Amino acid sequence: MSKKLLVELRQKRKVYGMWKEGQATWEDYRNVVKACRDATRKAKVHLELNLARDVKNNKKGFFNYISRKRKTRDNVGLLLNEVGVLVMEDAEKAELLSAFFASVFSAKASPRESQALEVREEACRRDDPPLVDDDCVRDHLSNLNTHKSMGPDGMHPRVLRQLADVIAEPLSIIFERSWRTREVPEDWRKASVTPVFKKGKKEDPGNYRPVSLTSIPGKMVEKLILDVISKQVEAKKVIRSIQHGFTKGKSCLTNLIAFYDGMTGWVDEGRAVDVVYLDFSKAFDAVSHNILLRKLRKCGLDEWPVR
Repeated sequence: MSKKLLVELRQKRKVYGMWKEGQATWEDYRNVVKACRDATRKAKVHLELNLARDVKNNKKGFFNYISRKRKTRDNVGLLLNEVGVLVMEDAEKAELLSAFFASVFSAKASPRESQALEVREEACRRDDPPLVDDDCVRDHLSNLNTHKSMGPDGMHPRVLRQLADVIAEPLSIIFERSWRTREVPEDWRKASVTPVFKKGKKEDPGNYRPVSLTSIPGKMVEKLILDVISKQVEAKKVIRSIQHGFTKGKSCLTNLIAFYDGMTGWVDEGRAVDVVYLDFSKAFDAVSHNILLRKLRKCGLDEWPVR
């Protein structure tokens, strides 16, 4: 609602009142209505163009606008519990979904974990301890997206970004302490979990996936460690070129282009092409931490990031 559009809306109401009192003709009022309608449409088009153009920097505003245009908002409906009874109360639904999300995770213990513990501790002592630079933390704070939502701790990214010069040093101390001690502050382990429906029957809790909203500082320390791991993985050439997921500069689009290029090339050569699609059910939830850590060590990563 620009200032110009607000003026035209007030003018429309004014002319309408004059027409009702016989001080303006119907044609005058119709002309004002037409001009106001055209201005409203132009303002709406301008808003949508700006949202589409700035979607990379303002995803929240874009999807908020889309959500407002939806006629209905789907909440979690009735759910079936273990005995096949429909659950209607919100608290019972939350408990049911929480129990299901927790049951999916499989923590497979490794028999060799205790045997190799002393060897790892010795390797960790030989490596340089992690250092978190103030400037690095300040850069991460300055690049925070102010349109993101705040976590359960109530710290908005806009506040953290504006206070970057003040809180960079204390945060770097906390990050480094957390890294060295392998301990995560309790506030960072809290999350606001929202169930999002995927497919199938809405009564089945297994057809919902959890989306967690955690604190901004917790995400920052994750990103710092991720940067270190990514550099080491890239230097040791662990990830092959055909990997597109979670790889910098690549995405589902680049994967689709590479796949399409390969398929069309074989078809042009007159070869028969069969495509098989595979998907792991609850793949990320079912990853064993011990197996993942063993693979990271096998790839040659330093002991501090692995810890």
